[in-house]
Amino acid sequence: MRADCRVILDACVLIPMPLADTLLRMAEAPRLYLPKWSQSIMDEVTRNLIAKLGMAPEKARRREVELGRHFSEAWVQGFEPIIDVMTNDPGDRHVLAAAVRSHSDLIVTYNRRHFPAVSLRPWEVDVQGPSTFLRGLYDLDAGLFVGKLHEQAAKIEVPLPRLLHSLAKNVPGFVDYFCEEQGIDLAGAQGGASR
Repeated sequence: MRADCRVILDACVLIPMPLADTLLRMAEAPRLYLPKWSQSIMDEVTRNLIAKLGMAPEKARRREVELGRHFSEAWVQGFEPIIDVMTNDPGDRHVLAAAVRSHSDLIVTYNRRHFPAVSLRPWEVDVQGPSTFLRGLYDLDAGLFVGKLHEQAAKIEVPLPRLLHSLAKNVPGFVDYFCEEQGIDLAGAQGGASR
């Protein structure tokens, strides 16, 4: 992976917090990758934040506006004409079309089965789950990655172990890897943090 790698973030990885926060922080300068998404992906995020997580509609829409302000280069346009050419799961063809249109190298999603290799190969796009993707970012620049995680924990005013516990709900494989690499005993550290 390279710091200029273009990566489509599917709606399913932009919905859960703090995962979305972590992914987006890794894309802020100095960035570890270039995030990409479409209005269709963002509409799905906003719709699910309201319908499934009970977020107030104003707050969900404000989040979308803020993403547009902070990541204006992330928005992919003009992919709609090629949606019908895609051969992956019909519900996620717009995601692959956005990846193709933006010349992205990778799609990060929990729904990897919706992107079979036979559908990706002609476009030279790969797919990864968020744990694998975060591990790749960590391996790319561990110092920068760790610094950004500490910044995230400080911003939300929690100790790093509590942030890692929250992340473990969505990316347990990555958290296990990170703790092993960093020599963190998360169970012991969390117990100490809660006293």
